[in-house]
Amino acid sequence: MGRYEELQQKIQMKTAKVGIIGLGYVGLPLAIETLKSGYTVTGIDLHAGKVENLKAGISHVQDISNETLQECMAEGRFFPTTDYSVLAELDAISICVPTPLSPNQDPDTSYIIHVVDQIKTYMRQGMLITLESTTYPGTTEELIQREFEKLGLVAGVDFFLCYSPERVDPGNRLFTTHNTPKIIGGTTEKCIELGCLLYGNLVKTVVPVSSPKVAEMSKLLENTFRSVNIAFMNEMAMMCDKMGINVWEVIKAASTKPFGFMPFYPGPGIGGHCIPLDPMYLSWKAKGFRFHSQFIEIAQSINDNMPDYVLNKTSQVLNLYAKAIKNSKILILGMAYKPDVDDLRESPGLEIYELFAKNGAKVDYFDPYATSFVDKEGHVVPSIDNDPEFFKTYDCMVLITNHRSFDYQALADLGVAIIDTRNAFDGITNANIYKLGNAVAIRQEKEMVSMLA
Repeated sequence: MGRYEELQQKIQMKTAKVGIIGLGYVGLPLAIETLKSGYTVTGIDLHAGKVENLKAGISHVQDISNETLQECMAEGRFFPTTDYSVLAELDAISICVPTPLSPNQDPDTSYIIHVVDQIKTYMRQGMLITLESTTYPGTTEELIQREFEKLGLVAGVDFFLCYSPERVDPGNRLFTTHNTPKIIGGTTEKCIELGCLLYGNLVKTVVPVSSPKVAEMSKLLENTFRSVNIAFMNEMAMMCDKMGINVWEVIKAASTKPFGFMPFYPGPGIGGHCIPLDPMYLSWKAKGFRFHSQFIEIAQSINDNMPDYVLNKTSQVLNLYAKAIKNSKILILGMAYKPDVDDLRESPGLEIYELFAKNGAKVDYFDPYATSFVDKEGHVVPSIDNDPEFFKTYDCMVLITNHRSFDYQALADLGVAIIDTRNAFDGITNANIYKLGNAVAIRQEKEMVSMLA
């Protein structure tokens, strides 16, 4: 029996030992789905504290409850570890490590390179290797396949290699790892077949494509599409602000068209691991082909400048009350990059916090999920307590993250000026609400202040 047939049989019989490298917001949910499908799973992560917590049944990923983790641990088929030598015992591995940007906005593939070095040291032939980390087209072949070929190993014969982009949306209650379609691109037909066979047991729908490059590109297209469209709406918001038009009402009206329109929404900036980073991976790779994507560069510039727009909008509102940013007490409502999660990665709120502080404001934040963060000086900044009476002491509040747990009417009724960057106060008519992309309320308030004077 050849290596392909042997691994095929193991996957079908669910005797294949599966490894997940990187137990973060992608890797841990994948490990849980693999366990639920009946496989034995080894999870590898270099963060010793994280591994010890997992062994104790304590989850660090919001989408995986402690109860779910403890049930999986009780079955005796999940083995978290920091030791890469366990690779020698595994039949299939999925690589779910971070792929951030360097300070120069270039791809940082050092985590993938480190993992590949470990696999080269400990792997056994006949292993299925699947990269899930978001990266540029060509990574799977350039950083993994070529390295193994240097050892005399042949893809599709001595090892099997696929790329399957993660599509995790933290906090999404409708689409999870299990019911989100999974794209699989392999370096050979046998690689694709084995990848589809394994993942077909883990998720509801598998979508095979012709190559790893197609799979890699599909991930970047998904998120670049979102980045460009969000940037367009951010520009529309700034335009509407200048023209005295409520951009949120415009979007609502346009959304009534049953064809040819898909609503996107403006905001204080873009956050998370995907949308701020993926377009830059694509743009960087394209430059190697002497192709410069103007759409990507323009969209990135617009989105990157939204925190400054929020700063200016806040300054406008404070001016109405004869106050400046400097020495004003400002409370940021919500710091996570999206609603109802604790994820702070690339959150625009972090930059907005720094901008307020840099301009002399006395700034705090309240977030029921993200209870602390580390600022640029290395100081831990804790969330203040949920105390509406104390909230009244601030000169203004800036809504960055529209958590469902916020009582928006109660916040509006505090009488403190609120800059709403997410249209979270939609339907609330209090005069102290000022919205991103809508200058009408500010002009009316300014007239009212003049009349009172």
